[in-house]
Parts: sequence; C-alpha cells; structure tokens
Amino acid sequence: MAFAEHDVLIRRDAMAVYNFLIDGMNLPQWRRGIRTIALLSGAAGTKGAVYQQTMTGRAGLPVQADFEITHARPGAEIQFKVIAGPAQPAGGYYLSTEQGGTRVRFALEYQPKGLLGLMNIRFQRTMKAEVAQLMRLKDVLELRSAA
Repeated sequence: MAFAEHDVLIRRDAMAVYNFLIDGMNLPQWRRGIRTIALLSGAAGTKGAVYQQTMTGRAGLPVQADFEITHARPGAEIQFKVIAGPAQPAGGYYLSTEQGGTRVRFALEYQPKGLLGLMNIRFQRTMKAEVAQLMRLKDVLELRSAA
C-alpha cells in the first residue's frame, strides 16, 4: 500500500479553508498538473458531488482522474476517492483549529492491485509530491486573505 501525508498551518479560519477546499473548481489554483475540471454530477461542494478531472500524466499525456466527495464535515474534514483513471487513491483534508490559524493535513492512500503492486515505490513518490503541494494552498489562501 502507498500512503503519503503532509500538513501545514494556514493563517485563515477553519471555515474559510474548508469552503475553499470543498469546491473542487478551486483545485487548479493550488495543485499543479490539472488540465481541466468540471462538476459532473451532484451539488458542488457536497457529499456525492463528482468532478470530472483531467491531469497531466507521464510524458505530458492527459490522464482522467475523476473524483467523488465521499464525506464532508463542515470546518473539519473532506474525504474523496478517485473513481476514474489508472490509479484510484482515496484521500482527505483534515482541519483543526490552532492558535494563529488552521492546521490542514492532506493524506492519500492507494492499494495497487495485481501487477501494479510492483510499482508501489513509484506510486509512493507521486503521492508524496501531490500532498506536498499543500504549501501552495497556504500561499494561495494567505495571499487571498491579505488582499
């Protein structure tokens, strides 16, 4: 199994961070590699919402990475699972209020099946890079707050 997590303290209140994260249309503002994203079904930012997402894959080729919000607890937690694409991890954003802001933990988990299990190290590396983008979220939200 591949697992990666990263956390960061953002100088914004938990609901401001949650409201930004729950809207999948905000992902391109802080996550690299997203070519297109659109709400496919459900109500935006709610449990059951499905977003159709195309990302840049190996060799710059487009890769489907549609995802569904599977759990949403306002101001505290958002869980999702990727439902289309070659790798289908599950993950979440976990928020906690601290002095000076909100601590956000971004975690991803993937259980490769069959021969994909032999590529576990590659998946681990890719997932670590994905969760490390949380630093960009901090920059986006704190700059937005200052404006």
